[in-house]
Amino acid sequence: MKIQTYYNHIRFYTAHHFVFYPLAVLFFLSSLYFAFTSADTLIWSFISILFGLPIFLAYMLRQHYALTLQNRIIRLELRYRYFTLTGKRFEEIEHKFTDDQIFALRFAPNDEVLTLIDDALKNNLSGDSIKKAIVHWRADYHRV
Repeated sequence: MKIQTYYNHIRFYTAHHFVFYPLAVLFFLSSLYFAFTSADTLIWSFISILFGLPIFLAYMLRQHYALTLQNRIIRLELRYRYFTLTGKRFEEIEHKFTDDQIFALRFAPNDEVLTLIDDALKNNLSGDSIKKAIVHWRADYHRV
């Protein structure tokens, strides 16, 4: 498996991103084209709607449940790591962080995470800034 860094940590699911969506959008755009250029405007408009609704729903719901679960797991992992490293509960300061900051902290190894937590609190670092500040990237190869 390729070593994960800030620059390559985004994942794509080939069947989803490069097959389903391009084909669905192609069918949708084709049906829109025929709706405006053919004599059967009504039927092609209906077909466009039939293609458009599932594409929209698939886009909106495609990973909603998996990402919601992943976000909860990341929070639990950070709470556990913080407690293990400090003996204190992360929940006491968790409200001071944005989701973006918490999700960025998961890439920091244990010897950097506490410093980054302090930095994020003092300097209000964005999630992207936290990721860029990580010296030894801790890969997450199991993300959704």
